Amino acid sequence: MSKKREIISIAREVIYSKGYQSTSINDILSAANIGKGQFYHYFSSKHDLGLAVVEDLICEWNQELIIDILLTKLDPVTKLIKMLEKILLFHTESDNKSGCPIGNLAIEMSEHDEVFRTKLQYIFNRWISSLEDTLNEMIDKDHLPPDMDTEKNARAIVAMIEGGVLLMKNQMDTQFLTDVLDIIRLQYNVFK
Repeated sequence: MSKKREIISIAREVIYSKGYQSTSINDILSAANIGKGQFYHYFSSKHDLGLAVVEDLICEWNQELIIDILLTKLDPVTKLIKMLEKILLFHTESDNKSGCPIGNLAIEMSEHDEVFRTKLQYIFNRWISSLEDTLNEMIDKDHLPPDMDTEKNARAIVAMIEGGVLLMKNQMDTQFLTDVLDIIRLQYNVFK
């Protein structure tokens, strides 16, 4: 791993646990065990590093959630099941109640920084669009009613998941997310 990549990875963890605005350059320097010179060799500012972290998160989500699940040739019901399992696993594998890394940044930064907002909007829109395609495939296979508004439903699914993650974080209880995922499974009749 390159030093720049290592700094981005460490910054992701620090920002995820503290929030972007509460994270200082000194927090990053300390966590990465580097000096200011090395930091400024790779990044012009905390903002520059923050955007690199967002790009890194977007690449990861795009690969692991969209390309590896929603854009595959799998049956659409399987895609939806795998997406829900992936989300639950992320939040339960290490009793992770810190929330959604992208959702956290969207809540924190959307009102304050247009560049952050539009980058985060891109991945949410990509997720909604890919999920809409999956719901359309489910309609084609007679798994859902033909008159379903798949765009509205895809938006609702993402909103339910992100809301469940937000409540899980606030309540420090993964059951809130589990309940939301169970409701989605029931609503779309998708079970293992």
